[in-house]
Amino acid sequence: MESPIEEHAAKLLQAQTHIFNHIFGFINSMSLKCAIELCIPDVIHKYGQPMPLSQLIASLPIHPSKTGSMHRLMRILTHSGFFFQHNVTENELEVRYGLTDASRLLLNDQPLSMTSFLHFILDPTLVKPWYQFSTWFKNDDPTPFYKENGMAFWDYAGHGHEPKLNHFFNDAMASDARLLSNVVIEKCKGVFMGLESLVDVGGGTGTMAKAIAKSFPQLECIVFDLPRVVDGLQGCGNLKYVGGDMFEAIPPADSIILKWILHNWNDEECLKILKKCKEAIARKGKEGKMIIIDVVIGNEKGDNELAETKFLYDMEMMALVTGKERNEKEWAKLFFSAGFSDYKITPVLGLKSLVEVYP
Repeated sequence: MESPIEEHAAKLLQAQTHIFNHIFGFINSMSLKCAIELCIPDVIHKYGQPMPLSQLIASLPIHPSKTGSMHRLMRILTHSGFFFQHNVTENELEVRYGLTDASRLLLNDQPLSMTSFLHFILDPTLVKPWYQFSTWFKNDDPTPFYKENGMAFWDYAGHGHEPKLNHFFNDAMASDARLLSNVVIEKCKGVFMGLESLVDVGGGTGTMAKAIAKSFPQLECIVFDLPRVVDGLQGCGNLKYVGGDMFEAIPPADSIILKWILHNWNDEECLKILKKCKEAIARKGKEGKMIIIDVVIGNEKGDNELAETKFLYDMEMMALVTGKERNEKEWAKLFFSAGFSDYKITPVLGLKSLVEVYP
């Protein structure tokens, strides 16, 4: 049995380890970024089976003086769950590495690839605002991003200061929409039954709307986004593109979908958007609804990793824009304040939930 002094010392050492892990937490992100830039997942995938370390090194564009460091990079990435280590047998001389479900989502030719999201979030333009975080708490700047760049995130993106950021953002949103649309159409078909028209507000290049239009040919679908986003995009069949501003007016329809839109805006801005949505449904003259795909904090059912992801995403919203991730009580307050009568939350989309909101 430990003495009180020994027990106290053990707790201090455990606390020290906890602090170290959070101080060095950024190294996990940057190690993963390095692996993606070196195309390690793609090289192992092309090999077709667990790949010996020596062959991995020979297949990568690294300097001969750095070959001895590769096993250290692979060790932290394996510990973090991005690769698995094939056990060395008596007949094998070296370790082999294979892909996990996570690294398969980082392949360049994977339609659901998250590589663009990684490049977007870890770009210096989005990392630097974090150095302004404590300063932001002490002044009246709207966001740390504004403090760093002298303008709001959306203005910065709209002025084309970093074209590659817009490219990564659009690719990341399209990839996310492909994954979500597959799940929504498979698990939530009933959500679209009986509807005749749908507007995808902030729908970008139309990845989500295209999938819905194809699966529900009776549904007239409109992708509605800023003119600079939809200009030049061609619709077909039951899908078309319309440019505009969701804060001004939304095309009439008996259903409106908002995928990962409202978390970008503060409560006052969300109320404006929701009221415009309600007006658009009313103008159609039919009993309709809103379909919101967004984070709902607090419905993780004991999944601590999922809860942490939501909290981290909420902090990212705080750093970049005026929005936030909301719990059910906060969502309900928004819906009822905008004049809606009821809502239903279905948590079937991992990080995000599907929320039906009724006029």
